[in-house]
Amino acid sequence: MSDDIYQPLRVKDLAVGERPQERLEKHGASALSDSELLAMLLRSGSKGHNVLTVAQRLITEAGSLTRLIAWTQEDFRRLKGIGRVKALQLITVMEVARRVLEQQTSVDLPFEKPVTVLGHFASQLAGLEIEKFWVLCLNRKNRLIKQVEITSGTATNSLAHPREVFREAIRHSATAVICVHNHPSGDPAPSSADLQITRQLREAAKAVDILLQDHVILGRIEADPRSLGYYSFRQSGML
Repeated sequence: MSDDIYQPLRVKDLAVGERPQERLEKHGASALSDSELLAMLLRSGSKGHNVLTVAQRLITEAGSLTRLIAWTQEDFRRLKGIGRVKALQLITVMEVARRVLEQQTSVDLPFEKPVTVLGHFASQLAGLEIEKFWVLCLNRKNRLIKQVEITSGTATNSLAHPREVFREAIRHSATAVICVHNHPSGDPAPSSADLQITRQLREAAKAVDILLQDHVILGRIEADPRSLGYYSFRQSGML
C-alpha cells in the first residue's frame, strides 16, 4: 500500500492479543488500562502511530486520565491523529464523566468529616491547575446552604481575607462554615500562609459568632504522603 492511500491504524488492525475489544469482551472493562479504554473511544490512530500509542500520548500529555476532563477541543487537537470529530467525541465523553461525578457527590449529606468535603469537590478539582478558595455555608444540621468561590488565583497566591469569607456566611444566614482551598501540586500539607489565614479565620469566627467548623486543604491522594488527599485543620487540633 502506498503512502498516498494510507489508512490510519485502527483497533481492529492490531494483533489479536493486543486488541482492547477482545480483552473487554473476555475480562470486562475493569481489566483494561486507561490507555486501552481511550483507544476504544478513539478507534483509530494516525500515520506511524497505532491507536494505543495515541491514547497513551494523551494520558502522558495530560498527566493522568482525570486531568483530561479539563481539556478543551484545542488541547485534544494538538495531538497528531486527533481531528475535529475525535476531539468533539472526547469532549463529550469527558463532560459525561464530569456530570456523573457531580451527581454522585451532590447527595445531601451533612458536612461533618473532611472526606465528605473531598468527595463534594471531586469533579471540580479534576484538572484544576490554579488555587481556589471556597466557603461552604452550612445550616444548623451541617447541611450545605451555599458554596461560594471567594478567590481564584495563581498556583501560589489565592488565599482569602476573613472579611470576605464571613460576609458570605452572614449573607446566607449560615450558622457554620467550612473553608476549603486546593493545592494544585496535589500535596495538601499546609504552608505558612495556610497556617496564618487559618488563625485569622478562627479569630474572625469568634467575633461574628459563626462556627468555623474546619479549614480543609484539598490535594490528590497519590501526591499526599499520608495517602488521604486532604488536610484538615480540625483534625490537626488547630480548630
